[in-house]
Amino acid sequence: MTYCRLFEILANEESLLMTSNSQPKLFEQWIGSPRKDLLSGLVVAFAMIPEAIAFSGIAGVDPQVGLFGAFILSIAIAFFGGRMAMITSATGSTALLMTDLVARGNSQGDGLGLAYLMAAGLLTGVFQILWGYLRLAYQMRFVPAGVLSGFVNALALLIFQAQLPQLGLSLHYGEEIKNQSTQQILPHGGQIFEVWILVIIGLAIIYGLPRLTRVIPSQLIAIVALTLISVGLNLDIPTVKELGNLPTGLPTFELPFGGLEEGKVPFSLETLGIVMPTAFAISLVGLIETFLTQNILDDLTDSNSNKNTEARGQGIANILSSLFGGMAGCALVGQSVMNAENGGRTRLSTFSSGISLLAMILLCRPWLERIPMAALVAVMITIAISTADINGLRSIRKIPRSDTAVMLMTFSVTMLTTPHNLALGVISGVALAGILFSRKVAKVIKVSAIKINAKEVRYDVTGQLFFVSQIYFLQGFDVYEHPEKVVIDMSQAHIWDQSGVGALDQIIRKLTLGGSEVEVIGLNKESLDLFERLGGQESSHI
Repeated sequence: MTYCRLFEILANEESLLMTSNSQPKLFEQWIGSPRKDLLSGLVVAFAMIPEAIAFSGIAGVDPQVGLFGAFILSIAIAFFGGRMAMITSATGSTALLMTDLVARGNSQGDGLGLAYLMAAGLLTGVFQILWGYLRLAYQMRFVPAGVLSGFVNALALLIFQAQLPQLGLSLHYGEEIKNQSTQQILPHGGQIFEVWILVIIGLAIIYGLPRLTRVIPSQLIAIVALTLISVGLNLDIPTVKELGNLPTGLPTFELPFGGLEEGKVPFSLETLGIVMPTAFAISLVGLIETFLTQNILDDLTDSNSNKNTEARGQGIANILSSLFGGMAGCALVGQSVMNAENGGRTRLSTFSSGISLLAMILLCRPWLERIPMAALVAVMITIAISTADINGLRSIRKIPRSDTAVMLMTFSVTMLTTPHNLALGVISGVALAGILFSRKVAKVIKVSAIKINAKEVRYDVTGQLFFVSQIYFLQGFDVYEHPEKVVIDMSQAHIWDQSGVGALDQIIRKLTLGGSEVEVIGLNKESLDLFERLGGQESSHI
């Protein structure tokens, strides 16, 4: 399953509107087919483990932070989410936004990176609850396909780029990773060759096994196989254990605020200023990916779900995750689709995935520690490939240039900002799309001059008159010719804003000052009301 499916769904604008009247009753939301829901949740939990660990590495925190986040987010969203059977966990899109905040905190003191991250998670939840009440999901209708393509392509490249240090490639990004206080061990010397071999084997398993069977996730089989190879051959290569601590028990409640000597951050405006940019970005990027995942599940299950409720649920889940030592996250496309395809239809399947995940990480901790980092690199490379809009890149010559420009703007802003800011990339792409669309609409306006007789000229205006199209509107009039009477027919036009009113008022004024009698006809009610409120000239309207 790839993100390309998102663009097919978003082509239908109505699929983004939310109707809560068709929601099942509470009992039906939990009890459908318990056997399928429980088994599906178990399978999904297996697939969540490697990604949660890998995303922890991207963010620069211990694996237990990602695993606790995956467990708590799944449990919380089962109760508070707006879409049944959707899987929420630590994700690559949100983990990438955390890297610099964690590194900044760790540079100030040991453990402060995690404290800043937890504070950012709390604020992320507050933002998302606010977005839910402000009905942010409705605004998703205005996010064009070009923005989404740029978003997922940038996300894919960032995920792939984060794997380069583990492949022994000494790029600038790798230097940043090595400077983090986590001090994860990177392969060196002869280890690099062994890591590359394992990664190639892992990729072969992940892409080849589905041709034989899809009963067990191929990513899980690859991780098990590579772990057995690494242990059996006693390979001296980096493992998950070197990333940091794995869970040894249940998460505990703890606030990130306190004294610096305690490894906590002060509850102050300074802390708020540090974490707010990251929290704001995570809240927007997380909801974008969540809403898109929600659209896919709505389409797969032929049902509707409430996105504003989901936004608030994501906020509550991220707050709870941060209070219990887990990283913030959002909905996972791959695992959510996997859950639906395995028969998961109710909240029980989401709840089951969280409980199963916790049981496995507590019972299988010794084996999780021995997973080679090469196995996680293979998994993350496949995630990066499936995330990218491959079909969109192949069709780049066929799509309109404006869509290509929007995609490149979103991609470029994300990649060039420091730290990489997916939210700013999306905002920039939407802004450019709005400008390009306005220019297209502006050229639609047309002014035709018809000479009735020697004393009268009529101008027929067709199209939309607003701040962008006013220049084309003004160019359509000959203000240096002054017949006795000028009729401006606006019956096929609409005035949208103050600039449009000003443009019409300017034409009336110039023609009137030249001695012409000006009559504006055909203004619709909305345009007439706006013109009478803002216009500076009196004219007759029929």
